[in-house]
Amino acid sequence: MPKYLLIMRGTDESNAAMMANIDEMMATTRQFIEEMVKAGVLLAAEGLDDPGQGVVVDFSGEAPVVTDGPYGETKELFGGFFLLDVASKQEAVEWAKRVPAARGSKIEVRRVPGSDEVPQVHE
Repeated sequence: MPKYLLIMRGTDESNAAMMANIDEMMATTRQFIEEMVKAGVLLAAEGLDDPGQGVVVDFSGEAPVVTDGPYGETKELFGGFFLLDVASKQEAVEWAKRVPAARGSKIEVRRVPGSDEVPQVHE
């Protein structure tokens, strides 16, 4: 079965709203994860730390430049993900529509190609 990554993207505003109701959001998220486990579709799920704790390695110049977070533009930040093993993109979308998220957030659904789809180097 294909794998799909549900990428959680939030804004400063949606992240603040989520933090204001963190206990409720965590309980709802735990319940959602349990549903995915029972359905046998969840492969992995992780949230990310505050963007201010990260760095960016920029390869646009001659040498890589490392810049401490937070990043210049914070319109949409990658906040975490769910990796699902489902039968189709539509099934992944149906799970994405159920992700507990604050208003203003987005869930990006991306297929993860199998190892048999990665171009091979032939010698």
